[in-house]
Amino acid sequence: MTTATARHDGVRTGRLARWGAFALLVRPAYMATELVVAAATTGGYSFVSDSVSRLGEVGCSAAYCSPRHELMNGSFMAFGVLLTSGAVLLARPLGPWVTGLLVVSGLSSVATGLAPLDQDTTLHAIAATPLFVAQPVALVVLGARLRAEQPRLARALLLTGAVTGAAATAFVVAGDSPASGALERLALWPVLIALAGFAWTRLRRPSQAGRARAGPVRAGRVRAGRVRAAR
Repeated sequence: MTTATARHDGVRTGRLARWGAFALLVRPAYMATELVVAAATTGGYSFVSDSVSRLGEVGCSAAYCSPRHELMNGSFMAFGVLLTSGAVLLARPLGPWVTGLLVVSGLSSVATGLAPLDQDTTLHAIAATPLFVAQPVALVVLGARLRAEQPRLARALLLTGAVTGAAATAFVVAGDSPASGALERLALWPVLIALAGFAWTRLRRPSQAGRARAGPVRAGRVRAGRVRAAR
């Protein structure tokens, strides 16, 4: 492979990684979607006691209705696609294990949007479960991967993975409890922020190709300066 080809491949990889970082950076907007959909519900909805999936229920009754369920289910799918694509485009810095876990999480989110809770409870549970399992594990693995390179970010990822994993376990064990909505959001929302934080660090870093080009330039300037000083 020639130097020009390697440089071109490096630039292309850097651009793809930036798109992947942007995909993860916009994902926290998902939380606003929940607020918008919940605001339109009738019959009362609680972020503390009601699950996120209730916002995606298709059927309506006098007791409860979510008229913006299509927006909620669509957001499950759209933000799942963003997670999957972001993970694939950032596969190199994420590593194969984290990439695979996040792809599974993204596909799980898409499947959740295709299987509303009130249409098939069992299918909905099967679709959503991988998301709650894979995301915390991905954060822990990513944190361990970055311990030497980015220790502060690594600690934040490890802590977030531990907290979201514990919350996901409590959500499943507690079932339909008065705090199920709060536990579910504690299992989901911090992941959005943690991955966005990781993505931000990737955007701030110069590309490998850029660093490779900058190295010879700096070396040339140093040599030129030494020659002028000798004269």
